[in-house]
Amino acid sequence: MTTTKTTLLVAASLSLFAGAMARAVSTTPHVGRAVGERAAQVERGEYLVNAMSCHDCHTPWKEGPNGPEPDMSRALTGHPADLVMPPPARLEAPWVWSAAGTNTAFAGPWGVSFTANLTPDPETGLGLWTEDIFIATMKTGRHEGKGRPLLPPMPYFSVAALTDEDMRAVFAYLQSLPPVRNRVPAPIDPPESQQ
Repeated sequence: MTTTKTTLLVAASLSLFAGAMARAVSTTPHVGRAVGERAAQVERGEYLVNAMSCHDCHTPWKEGPNGPEPDMSRALTGHPADLVMPPPARLEAPWVWSAAGTNTAFAGPWGVSFTANLTPDPETGLGLWTEDIFIATMKTGRHEGKGRPLLPPMPYFSVAALTDEDMRAVFAYLQSLPPVRNRVPAPIDPPESQQ
């Protein structure tokens, strides 16, 4: 009797194991294809981010051996939270706008704008954003697709010219970056005398 029970348990276990193996083998190509497609999408997004020069404003600049250059150790983290900007200098025409040496803060008729943290940090970056929110932001030129206007010099209209597929690739690449906590200041309105 004990031998029969043991035999039945072994047979049942082997049957379950075989079923699990069969499922694993049958789904492996789909999983592999999905992983490959995701990697290709992220690679395409990285290409577009570089081609559109997103680092020029969203990566703080430093002084390099050949002059100012993006500090890739802070790639796409936006204006450094610890860099508090003084009030912008009063400009004399034909000067219209000015920029910080990090190329992450800009002052002009719109006030002062700071470039966003594009890493997927959930509190200070795009970690809680969805693909739909990202695309809506680029298409409307408004924060999260419905909030305040994106400010100069953000060329959202150039990004909006991309296909939805390319914008999804850009978002996939940004979401693949390591999250970096860096709370960028809120934009500053221009003085009332200039509004």
